[in-house]
Amino acid sequence: MRRKISIFGATGSIGQSTLDLIGRAPEDYDVVALTGGGNVAQLAADALKFGADVAVIADEACLPELRAALAGSQTEATAGQAALLEAATRPADWVMSAIVGAAGLEPGLKALEQGATLALANKESLVTAGKLLMETAAKHGARVLPVDSEHSAVFQALVGEDMGAVERVIITASGGAFRDWPLERLAGASVDEASSHPNWDMGQRITIDSASMFNKALELIETREYFGIDPEKIEVLVHPQSIVHALVGFQDGGLMAHVGPPDMRHAIGYALHYPTREKLPVERLDLAHIGQLEFSNPDPKRYPALRLAYEVMGRGGLSGAVFNAAKDMALDRFMARQIGFTQMADVVKATLDQLLPDDGLIDAPMTLDNLRRAAHLGQSTAQSVTPR
Repeated sequence: MRRKISIFGATGSIGQSTLDLIGRAPEDYDVVALTGGGNVAQLAADALKFGADVAVIADEACLPELRAALAGSQTEATAGQAALLEAATRPADWVMSAIVGAAGLEPGLKALEQGATLALANKESLVTAGKLLMETAAKHGARVLPVDSEHSAVFQALVGEDMGAVERVIITASGGAFRDWPLERLAGASVDEASSHPNWDMGQRITIDSASMFNKALELIETREYFGIDPEKIEVLVHPQSIVHALVGFQDGGLMAHVGPPDMRHAIGYALHYPTREKLPVERLDLAHIGQLEFSNPDPKRYPALRLAYEVMGRGGLSGAVFNAAKDMALDRFMARQIGFTQMADVVKATLDQLLPDDGLIDAPMTLDNLRRAAHLGQSTAQSVTPR
């Protein structure tokens, strides 16, 4: 039976990897919607190749170009936020949520409201609104499947296990581009230097977030929100080889590890075919050739983002929306060469120090309007604070 598939964020690395897998068995899928940010050529090419019902470009100024590229086809061309949300309401069995940033939350909620399985690669959805997302899925009989490699690994390690027996969860981090740099060099790190990841092929923003480990800070919060695990039971280990993606420790002292190549098609494929396992075009590891695997505790001076994540988890409520918005603004300022690499953490910390004591802001009901307000305050504060 053919399944109806939509991909939000089709032109990014996760979206392209998803299309790669779908393209290997096109007889199994009908593509409903593909969306992209501003890469019209890629979006149009994929929409034509897969016969998508609709292609949505986020930048409305690109709509004439998209329409021209799709002229004569059966694919409808649309643009803008309203069009994206409309596409999310179209019936689909499985939806990939790979839009980068908080913009991915509302389309994901719309898809869940239709009862679709949501393959979640959009970190911000859980970080900013985990409770709302999971409650929406439960209300509509939908399912959320993790696509981040770490959370997919935890999910797989927990299959058939009793959550009551879980003692700890360990997610791994490569350490990013600067894991071996002397601490005194970090302040002068350039945008170009931070944009090169030693193991993974990812977009620039995520790669820089990996270097600062803000990416892992988001994943700590995701782990709590998705699995309901107490923050003190969640750990991070630096693992340069990126072979062990996560480990789950049980009360009998045993550790269940997920081991695989650093290829996002594994996590995507697991979510695509769940609950079965199908053959995937990923490398088969030669452990004898690898020889050894290294692990170490993250240096809190090198990676202050992790401490900030624990602070946010302890505060709860809408603090994740503040944190994510502040992180994004700090990254914008770094990429614009307005602040240094290490000052990103200073900006986020200053923002949290200003806003988290406001109980009225943080403890407000988790609605989209309140999330937008918290994010706006986080963004504007992070834009204006002066880092150390």
